[in-house]
Parts: sequence; structure tokens; C-alpha cells
Amino acid sequence: MGDNAADAERVRNEFSGMAHGPVIQAGVIEGGVRIEMHRPERPVPRQVPAGSRQFVDREPVLAEIDGWVGDGGGMAVLSGLPGVGKSATVRRWAQEERGRFPGGEFYVDFAELRAQAGGDVSAGVSRCLRALGVEDRYLPDSLGELTSMLRSLTADERVLMVLDDVTEPAQVRALLPGAPGSVVLATSQSKLGELLAEGARLMPLEPLSPEHGMQLLRRLCGAERIAADDEGAAERIVASCGGLPVALQVAAARLVMHPGLSVAALADELADDRRRLDALRRGGERTVSAVFAVAYAGLPGPAARLYRLLGLHPGRHWDAASAAAAAGTTPEHAAEQLDVLETASLVTAAADGRYEFHDLVRLHAREQAVLEDDESERTAAVARVVDHLLTRAAQADLAVMGGRMRIGAYTDRLGESDRATAFPGRPEALHWLDAWRGELLSAQQVAADHGWHRRAWELAEALTALFLNRRYLNDWVRSGDLGARHAEADGNPAAEARLRALLSRPLMDRDELRRARGELETALARADASGHTLLRASVREFYGRYWDRCDPARAVTVYEEAMVFYRAAGDERGIAIGRYFLGQALHAVGRTDEAQVALQGAYDAFLALDDRRMGARALAALGGVHRDLGRATEAVAALEEAAAMLRERGAVHYEAEVCETLAELAEERGDREQWRGCLTRALEIYEAGGGPRAVELRSRLADSASGAATDTGSATERSGGGEEGDGAGTGDA
Repeated sequence: MGDNAADAERVRNEFSGMAHGPVIQAGVIEGGVRIEMHRPERPVPRQVPAGSRQFVDREPVLAEIDGWVGDGGGMAVLSGLPGVGKSATVRRWAQEERGRFPGGEFYVDFAELRAQAGGDVSAGVSRCLRALGVEDRYLPDSLGELTSMLRSLTADERVLMVLDDVTEPAQVRALLPGAPGSVVLATSQSKLGELLAEGARLMPLEPLSPEHGMQLLRRLCGAERIAADDEGAAERIVASCGGLPVALQVAAARLVMHPGLSVAALADELADDRRRLDALRRGGERTVSAVFAVAYAGLPGPAARLYRLLGLHPGRHWDAASAAAAAGTTPEHAAEQLDVLETASLVTAAADGRYEFHDLVRLHAREQAVLEDDESERTAAVARVVDHLLTRAAQADLAVMGGRMRIGAYTDRLGESDRATAFPGRPEALHWLDAWRGELLSAQQVAADHGWHRRAWELAEALTALFLNRRYLNDWVRSGDLGARHAEADGNPAAEARLRALLSRPLMDRDELRRARGELETALARADASGHTLLRASVREFYGRYWDRCDPARAVTVYEEAMVFYRAAGDERGIAIGRYFLGQALHAVGRTDEAQVALQGAYDAFLALDDRRMGARALAALGGVHRDLGRATEAVAALEEAAAMLRERGAVHYEAEVCETLAELAEERGDREQWRGCLTRALEIYEAGGGPRAVELRSRLADSASGAATDTGSATERSGGGEEGDGAGTGDA
């Protein structure tokens, strides 16, 4: 009894502090204890658009896909003419097989990426990774690393990958998933025979037979309409459409829109127009332009004009506001004409509420614009769209970036009506920039092609609001380089300096340090020539960040130069940021006492500006200085407060880094429970955002749990749930 009392005195079951995961409190346990850390559930993408309601004669193809991929998965490439129904077929197959792929259903439209003035394979892979919950900050730079990450994240459960309008085998190879049983369906105008080596099945898709063309025509405009008229005339319509579903839809819409138009009359119209087009056709290539020409001829004047001008619209999508800009009218009037065009099956409403053309229809609309509108009117329409997109980008830039330094006057030009239609907040503005990225990049390229230098570089500066928040490195490099060149052509050294300095960011992220340094040194010369004091400070700040990577001692000198200009400009935020980076550079070269002074000044300045996010980062850096000065207690206090502030501001990526530092300090003083709690919180954050460090941290925590089980097993257990609803941080004994 006395021995038991002594044991009870020695074993104290106490716990203090904060836990972010399983906590073990025990005396002595016989046997081992295993702790499982539950992972947060990943999103399950369901991206494949719905198939067409009017779908005929592809059941044999669907059955062939079934037979080829089976339960073991596989790859099929559907090839054929534009408009033959390749996309509709793979979408219908995906729709019928929904639920078969627990890992998700992905969709990448390479035609859309190609329209984004620089879209590439990396953008397609990155899109799939984002759908799996990987945050931009964790996306690798190279295509090889992106592909490896995608295969790792799709290795456990079957997925479907639908790749539309592929032109190169490499586009398919980069998107092959990792899990056995997965299915890849690609569409292409080419057969892509090179993919046979990867086990692909090549499936050429032929136009609809006359019988099935008639079946589709009856479905679209009513069997009664066809039966009441000459069936032979209906067969002539099918023949004029070349068996292409997209053409049949447009022809049927003409009959639906004009009840008084007989089937025979439409067949005669198509025959006349087809003969005219056949005379102009080169090389004997198939054409269904006659169908679009006849549909176009039946449009009211305003709708016909809008149709032509939309053929010139940058990018693949538009809404009523950008259509109104093209036509120089009001959004309400444009919406009415878009309804007419949609009824005529010449435009399609996309899933996000915007509109788009089929590629064949876009080509016809553009051809009509060239034939009927003089060059000055076409140029004016494009300029109006570019200006409209620049105005919307300016509104979004203001909502996302607030009062940041801008060289362009695009935000100053916003009038009262523009400000009345501004975005309600930062998330909405950032979402718009992301959704319209393709159109904005295309507009910038169009501006460059027309020699509209100011528009080209102002769009580049406005797009920075997106690129600073989303990891579109390749797009950023292309847009920034194009903007800088047109700023130079515009004779604006300040704009050139700003864009070249910003361009250094994605270049350094891609490890193109030599080129980044060249851009920065040119930016320095242009900034100094401009005489813009705040710009001269900002460019030096960017230059210092380059030297942080290459020569910290030189970084100190450059940041000190930046501080001179920030003080001369009287920019309080710039002074605070300058102190922050200077303090970190001083710390890196071992000048810890000076680093402490600079970082404390940065922290105080950020709090005075009510910028708690940057204040927390300065405080975290200050904690690192305290640690190196041997002040462990002060270091822990600063880091814990910084972590709480970062969590409060939603800056969880930086919070994870602070938690890892706190874990190191806990390990140094032998506090295993604090070590586990800090690493668990970091793991929650990395797993919620798809961070690659999650694998290492999970392994370390698992090893620690199994190693400690023999002497500190679990008698009682508590779980701390992760903040922000990420579902992580629970454990089972």
C-alpha cells in the first residue's frame, strides 16, 4: 500500500497549454499504443460539363469506350472533324458513368488554354491540382514536378480525365493519373497515333449518317414539322450540314425561329449558298459555312451586327456587358440580341452564365465582320472591348490591392458609374480576375498587336493583382514581359521599371535568377531616370529580395538604400516594409542586435498602420532573433503571439512556419507534448492546403507516437480540432 502511494506521488497526470491534436496522459502502459492522425477530406472534383440533351447515333461509340476501358481503365482518343460531336460524346459517357470514379472527374479544355495568350500544359495540370485542394503557394514551378504531384495525389482512387481539343501528345502524357483503373478520354482533330505507345485506343468519329441526321433534325424541330413538309427536303438539309451536329442544330433553329419558313425553302437556301461557297472552297476541304450563312441571313440587323463583332472579341467568353462594349450599346440591349443569337443556336450560354461560340461559328462570325464592316469599325469595336476589360480589371485591382502604388492611371479614370458597379469585396474581385484571366490576357495581346502601348502595359499592371495572389507563373512572365516592352515603346520609364521589378518575382520563383537580375537592373536604371521617389524605393526593395537569395550582405546595403527613398517619399507603409526586410537581411548576416532594432521598429509601425498580418510576420522574425540571442522565453512568447495573430488574419501558411519553429524550440527543451501540438497544427495547415511538407510532418509524428508508446501510452486522450473547418487534428488510440 505504501509503495502504491509512493507511485501515485511520483506519477502526476497534469497538462497545461494548448493542444492541436491527440494528447497522451498516462502512467505506465503495458504494450504498444498506435495513434492514427486523420487526414482532412480532399475535394472530389466533378468538372466535366453536362452533355447535350440532343444526342443521337453515338451509342456504338459509347459501347466501344465501355469495352475498351472496362474495369481496368485505359485511354481513348476520339478524333474527327470540328463540330462532329467529339466533345458531346465524351461528356455523355462521363455523365452516364458518374459515380464510378471516387477520386474525381477532371476536365481540361485545351482550346480555352490556347486562347489565353500563353496558356500551356502546365496551366492544365495546375488547374487539376487546384481542384484537388492544392493552394497556389504549394504548386511546383516545373511541368515535371507538377505532373509528379498530380500522379501522387491521384494514386489512391480511380479518376476520369477528360481532355478536350488536344493538339499534342504531350498534353495527354502530362495529365495521366496515377491510380489503376483510371480513364483518360481525349478529343482531337488529329488521331495522335504517338499515344499508341501508352496503350491508347484511337477512335475516329465519323459524321452522322443520313438516317441519324434525320433523327436529330426531328428531335430539334419536331417530327410533325418534318412529316408535314417534304421529307426529301429534310434529307437535303441533312446533306448540306455534312452530318455535323453543330450545323444541324443551327439549321433546325432557323426552322424553329421562323414557323412560316418551309423545310423545302430552307433546303433551297442552303443549296444556293452551298454552291456559292463550293466555288470559293480551296483544296476540296469540307465546309458547313453555308448553314451558318443561312442562319446569319435570317437574323435581325442588330443581332447580325453583334454576331459579327463578337467574332472579334478577345478570348472565348463574354457577358452582356462586354458584348455591349463590342457593339457600343447598353448591356440591356446587348442581352436582348444575345437571346436572339442563342435561340438561333449561334451562341451558347456557358455554365458560368457567360456566352461562347462553337469554334466553327466563331470563324464564320469573324469572316462576316471582315466582309461587311470596314476596318475602322472593327478596330473601334475591339478597342471598346479592351477598354471595358481594362475598366473591370481596374475595379478588381482596387478591391484586391487597395491603395498600392500604381504607375498607370487606369484606376484614376474610373467614373462614378464605374465605382457604382465595383466589386463588393476582395474575394469577389479576385474570383472575377481568375475567371476572366483568359480574356484579359487575350485583350492585352490584342492591344499589343494593334500597337496600343498604354493599354497593353496598364493591363499588365492591373493583372498583377491576380498574379500576386494566384500562382500563374508562366502567365505572369508573359504578361509582365509584354507590358514592360510596351511601356518602353510608350516612352514611360516609370511603368517599365514597375513592370520589370514585378516580373522579377515569378522569374525568381522559377529559379531564373540570371534573368531576374537583368530585369531588376534595367528597372533600377528606368526608375532612377523617372525621378519617381517611391518607385525608386520599391524597385530597390525588389532588388534586395534578389540579393536575399544570392548575397545577404549585399541585400543589407540595397535595403538601406531603399529606406532612404522610402523616408524621402514619406511613405509610412514603405518604411515599415523596408524595416522588415532590412531586419531579416541583418539577421541573415549575423548582425542580430541591429536586426532586433529593425524588426521591432517594423512591428510597431505595422501595428500603427493596423496591418496585423505584416505585424505578425515581423513579430515572428523577431522571435527568431530572440532565439539566436539565447532568449528562449522571449522567443516562445513572440512566436506564440505571432501564430495567434496570423491565425486571426487567415495567414495560415505563415502560421505553419511559425508552428514548426515553436516545435523546434519545444524539442530543444524536451517538451514532447508541446512539440507534438505545434507540429500537429502545422500538419493540419499543410494538409488542408495540399502542402508537400505534410508527408514529412505526418511521418515524424507517427514515428514519435510509436517510439513513445512504450513509456507514455494513452490512458486519457483529447482531440483539438483544426481551426477554419479543415477537419484535421483528430486521433484514435
